[in-house]
Amino acid sequence: MDPLASLCSACLLARLPGCLCAAEALAYLFLSIPPPPSNPAGVVLPAAVVDACLLPRVGRAHLAVPGRGDRASPPRLCRRRRRTSEAARVCLGFFFFFSSSFLLASVSFFVPGLRIPDRLMVTLGSLLLWALVYTYCGLCACIELLKLLWSLGTKPGKTFQWLIRENPPGCLNDPSLGTHCYVRIKDTGLRFHYVAAGERGKPLMLLLHGFPEFWYSWRHQMREFKSEYRVVALDLRGYGETDAPIHRENYKLDCLITDVKDILESLGYSKCVLIGHDWGGMIAWLAAICYPEMITKLIVINFPHPSVFTEFILRQPSQMIKSAYYYFFQMPWFPELMFTINDFKTLKNLFTSQSCGIGKKGSRLTAEDIEAYLYVFSQPGALTGPINHYRNLFSCLPLQHHEVTMPTLLLWGEKDPFLDVEMAEITRIYVKNQFRLTILSEASHWLQQDQPDIVNKLIWTFLKEESRKRE
Repeated sequence: MDPLASLCSACLLARLPGCLCAAEALAYLFLSIPPPPSNPAGVVLPAAVVDACLLPRVGRAHLAVPGRGDRASPPRLCRRRRRTSEAARVCLGFFFFFSSSFLLASVSFFVPGLRIPDRLMVTLGSLLLWALVYTYCGLCACIELLKLLWSLGTKPGKTFQWLIRENPPGCLNDPSLGTHCYVRIKDTGLRFHYVAAGERGKPLMLLLHGFPEFWYSWRHQMREFKSEYRVVALDLRGYGETDAPIHRENYKLDCLITDVKDILESLGYSKCVLIGHDWGGMIAWLAAICYPEMITKLIVINFPHPSVFTEFILRQPSQMIKSAYYYFFQMPWFPELMFTINDFKTLKNLFTSQSCGIGKKGSRLTAEDIEAYLYVFSQPGALTGPINHYRNLFSCLPLQHHEVTMPTLLLWGEKDPFLDVEMAEITRIYVKNQFRLTILSEASHWLQQDQPDIVNKLIWTFLKEESRKRE
């Protein structure tokens, strides 16, 4: 069984009282994530039932064999037909939302006390989940379309002008950061790019970046920890110089988790210190759950335990607003377009604006640093792979509540505009080992770049503290 299959479950009420209105039914069906392990109220359906009842679109995606999609043949349909099918799927989402809500309301009103079969509950619930996703996706797309129209009205000559950077800036070849290397995974055939610093044979420290980043976001940590570790900063699947499979199904969570294991083995290691930031933090959490024997210490920066995150992204209005891009990224090609307009203005603003960039007290990115990001993401098709990571998230929900068993350090920038700081504290209940949480009050989402000295010091303290305990 693949790693993600053990994490996926549908936790529904065994019986739904007929007096519930459609809104309450919606809340119970999909706006509720399975309760914590200590709460026995949740009823977890067998995987076979879940697999049989999910929407055809979901199918058996969450039970796919890792890497199998990587060898898929090139798509035969033209781009236009693919876009049409995506638009049709969005329209179907709206249709299912209203029809399912009307059905539940009618049954609840005319047949009080009716017991709805579990299989029907799972099917209706799956319809409502995708209706929620695509409804909010459509709303976010409308907002982005208004932004595009505003740009066309104010800067008509610059909106669709962007520059493909042909030559990398010098900072990407800085020898102090390490050596550029490549490794090809035997099972999937994918070639991964990484930058390694530190002597071979030293304990491995594996670094997983977030979005929209690449290996260079760990430059401060690579210089710091190479004295005692073999530090490997990876370009995730679809990013930078790492291969980018064409099909979105090749970016399922189970594939991304297995990538971590495969790379670890390809580098000749059986254990590592795993550090992840943002989306790389999500992958790090899941890798720690699926392969605990391979991770000695887990360090996550600005990302909560996946169970906490999925609960907030579906239930908490504030987090739904902050995570609007997760829903917007379900659209085909339009998110990539919005990133490129005005010469990648959105990408620049993510790191430099007052609302979501690195703060005044942080270590701001230099012009050369910004150019490094523009060089990587301005290449043709460079944004599709990273965004595809998000396009498979909702097909894997909800995630069962699994605990982390190794010592864990969670670092959090309180000024993060994308994630509620409340999630950091709730994460504590899912770590059944030493858990250390540090919230930096003046730090942004880009914590390891914003406050590198403080972050490095906190990581050193955590690593050496554990070593002293073992001795």
